[in-house]
Amino acid sequence: MINWFVILLFIIWIYVLFTMKRAKMGVWYFLCGSVGMFVFGMIVLEPLIVNPLQKAVSAVAGLLGEVTGVYDSYFQQGILFIKRGTESLSLYIDFECSGVIEMLAFLSLLWFFPVYEIYERAVVSIVGVFTIFAANVIRIFLICLLIYLFGNQIYFFAHTVIARIFFYGCSVILYFYVFTKPQIVRQKVGAFHYDRN
Repeated sequence: MINWFVILLFIIWIYVLFTMKRAKMGVWYFLCGSVGMFVFGMIVLEPLIVNPLQKAVSAVAGLLGEVTGVYDSYFQQGILFIKRGTESLSLYIDFECSGVIEMLAFLSLLWFFPVYEIYERAVVSIVGVFTIFAANVIRIFLICLLIYLFGNQIYFFAHTVIARIFFYGCSVILYFYVFTKPQIVRQKVGAFHYDRN
């Protein structure tokens, strides 16, 4: 349940955004808008979407596990079970593994990024969320595969180093194509500008 303090802060945030927009404070509008949207997303949306997102990640990652025979999925509980010889390990898809933070951060930046039109933001939002979801599923599969191949002792290294490098590498590529490239292509300096193709 949302309390009155959060509603008051939301109204103040909207007023500040409206004032910044009218004053043409572009950078501050982007920063205040993105940070505010992320914070309110974590307060309001995160409790609603984290549980279904955990189950979805477990279910899709479980399909990869079943196809390859590497692990079993109990997606209703958000658990992946890896058995290798006499060793076994259960992975619980928790809040951090759901990808909700990364998705909300991406959407918060995108919806206040001044390069896109409204319809472009909607399409890029859908593509971006699915890309983050897919990268997260592959990251979890990679962790499970490494544990299956090398045993339980590699869990920390697989989870903390290899899978994280993979996931953030995918995030950098996504951010380049969503934020950096369009900004360069659509910029206009004096009479010169890049072609939009």
